[in-house]
Amino acid sequence: MKIHEKYMDRCLQLAKNGFPAAMPNPSVGAVLVVDGVIIGEGFTSPYGGPHAEVNAINAVRDARLLKKATLYVSLEPCSHYGKTPPCSDLIIAKNIPKIVIGTIDPFAKVAGRGIQKLLEAGREVMVGVLEDECQKINKRFFTFHEKKRPFIILKWAQTIDGFIAPDPETRDKKEPVWITNTHSRQRVHQLRAAEQAILVGTNTVLQDNPSLTVRDWKGNNPVRIIIDRNGKIPADFSVMDGEVKTLIFTEKQQENSQNPEFITVDFNGNVPQQICNSLFKRDIQSLIVEGGAATLQHFIDLKLWDEAWVFTGNNQFQKGIKSPVFQGKLTEKQAILEDILHIYEPLVEAVAND
Repeated sequence: MKIHEKYMDRCLQLAKNGFPAAMPNPSVGAVLVVDGVIIGEGFTSPYGGPHAEVNAINAVRDARLLKKATLYVSLEPCSHYGKTPPCSDLIIAKNIPKIVIGTIDPFAKVAGRGIQKLLEAGREVMVGVLEDECQKINKRFFTFHEKKRPFIILKWAQTIDGFIAPDPETRDKKEPVWITNTHSRQRVHQLRAAEQAILVGTNTVLQDNPSLTVRDWKGNNPVRIIIDRNGKIPADFSVMDGEVKTLIFTEKQQENSQNPEFITVDFNGNVPQQICNSLFKRDIQSLIVEGGAATLQHFIDLKLWDEAWVFTGNNQFQKGIKSPVFQGKLTEKQAILEDILHIYEPLVEAVAND
């Protein structure tokens, strides 16, 4: 492996440690090297805390070494004052002579300005080492800033004969209907803990009364996003309990409250895009669309998705509500005991640009 790729790969390993606590910031990895020896490394702290470069510099025991170090960092150092001072200023102040950067920051307040600062200060800068990998690890951040919407993950469970739910007329409403095993359901909670928001439609809430929280995994609950056009969801349902931040998209004007918060949208227009616009304004960078079938299909038809997680359980319904219809490129396949998880990304021609 080429020497620059070796240390950038280490940056990527470190960056994984900052996710998802760093959001809505990207999770970045940084490594300082002198004469082939790593003298300091770090990753992005939870949101509001120091960035990867600061943590790497602070990890160096002998600060005199910084004057002959190479800094490897997976994302362009910031150049603006946000929750923390600019990392590019610190790099300059510490007299670090060479900086190797994975990829340019798409955030408008950075977007090349950090690199420009370093060059103007006489530093040697290299950009584009493992660039695709560095963008992929912060796919949520890049999608959010480039497409002005959250990174969208479609998720559903289906039977081996292609049904997402049993026939409503034959279903026993008193008991939940599980398609997958407990390990797959734990994997779903792991996914929820990693993303910022989760969305379902009215029918899913009325049929399942879900809490949409993280119970079988450690992590924060995602913001609950509910589509309830006509205000059908009873006040005593779980999504209305006020325990988790909840946004309800409706066409009925309602007396608002802090939680749940009611947001009026035009249901004669593009509702998924209106929801995406609203979440963008709230700095929500990732969204799981979990159901039901009609809601999932709406996002698919509008090409508003970036990944699809399809869990297939080892059972059959014979009849019921069919799974969504879509085309995607299979990127990963996992066996979860007798269940199978397939992860897809859109075909190139299916990717939405806005």
